[in-house]
Amino acid sequence: MNDLALPKDNILCIDIKSFYASCAAVMHGLNPLECYLAVISDKERKGSLVLAASPKLKKEFGIRTGSRLFEIPDDPRIVLVEPNMETYLRISTEITKVFNRYVPKESIQTYSVDESFVKVDGAFHLWGDSETIARKIKDDLEREFQLPAAIGIGSNMLLSKLALDLEAKKTGIARWTYEDVPEKLWPVSPLSSMWGIGKRLEKTLNRMGIFTVGQLANYPLDVLKAKFGIMGVQLYYHAWGIDLSHIGALVSENQKSFGNSQILLKDYTREEDIQHVLLEMCEEVARRAREHKKVGKTISLSIGFSHKENGGGFARSRTREEPTNSTMELYETCLALFREHYNGQTVRQISVSLSHLSDDGELQLSLFEPNRWRQKQLGYVVDRLRRKYGSHILLRAVSYTEAGTSRRRARLMGGHKI
Repeated sequence: MNDLALPKDNILCIDIKSFYASCAAVMHGLNPLECYLAVISDKERKGSLVLAASPKLKKEFGIRTGSRLFEIPDDPRIVLVEPNMETYLRISTEITKVFNRYVPKESIQTYSVDESFVKVDGAFHLWGDSETIARKIKDDLEREFQLPAAIGIGSNMLLSKLALDLEAKKTGIARWTYEDVPEKLWPVSPLSSMWGIGKRLEKTLNRMGIFTVGQLANYPLDVLKAKFGIMGVQLYYHAWGIDLSHIGALVSENQKSFGNSQILLKDYTREEDIQHVLLEMCEEVARRAREHKKVGKTISLSIGFSHKENGGGFARSRTREEPTNSTMELYETCLALFREHYNGQTVRQISVSLSHLSDDGELQLSLFEPNRWRQKQLGYVVDRLRRKYGSHILLRAVSYTEAGTSRRRARLMGGHKI
């Protein structure tokens, strides 16, 4: 591999261990690493999901995210709490401010509520090298929030994430470079241990005779590309530790768009359930656009996979000929993108946005869509009713299903109890 053009940055991937459970433990005066604590969606229902579990509860009792309340043994040491999403989100925001002490905001990229990438190049003359900065941040988090952190350091975002997942979560801080790839990454097996490779993809690769990352790195690139398309090319280069993405690829504050993003507190596995949440989110994006009297041409969908899939996901956009702020037109486009690129993975994050905006003026009428004007006006009528009587007054039927989140989010913070 010719490394002349490879990025050689200093990027930290910072993870708060068992974030929700650790926050709950601190709030109850407990040591996150020593207590037995589970965050339960509803303590009154035996079938309620475990949303988070402390490290000791996972290790000694086998209770993990997705377990059920009735699976938790009746042990006096085990503490059960319901989620306090408002506080968790506030803590997450305050943690980002800690990173901002060391680097500017544009050098921070939030990956999830408990994980962030921080590019520390340019801060060495103030704080020391990347390992020194990592130790300072880790110490700050433990001293100020009593939250345990693990930090991976890498020459690019991928290597920092791999260093975190495969080494730092055991040792606290770990650094990976391109030179470490043959020794540290190539022996990794099963393949699903590597970020970006889920169980389903692992089985496909196994059928091709690929069982280790090293075998993937030395597999013919043209064969991987023919089999998987662009994803095959990405798999090949990731196996060599190569990642050309950059910090700050998120939507900028000045970009004109309306969006809605949810980090779900449980994994979604049923395609129908994911589509229910997607419809609710399209409705929220459309409402925001109508509130500002805007329409947009470009509709974007981003799906983030859960830790069960070792992260990853996809982001796709489609531009319409006519701008819109119609819920169903947004949903139809997002649904098409979803069906084209989704292959049954477990979903933990969904984002929808509308961009390429213009003022909501005259509607282009079509002989083939005689009801479009009526649908447009109906959207504004529903918005007025919700502003007057509350967001819960009119909800779609999907919001009353188990998968729907809008009904709870209309009453609670972030879809969970405050």
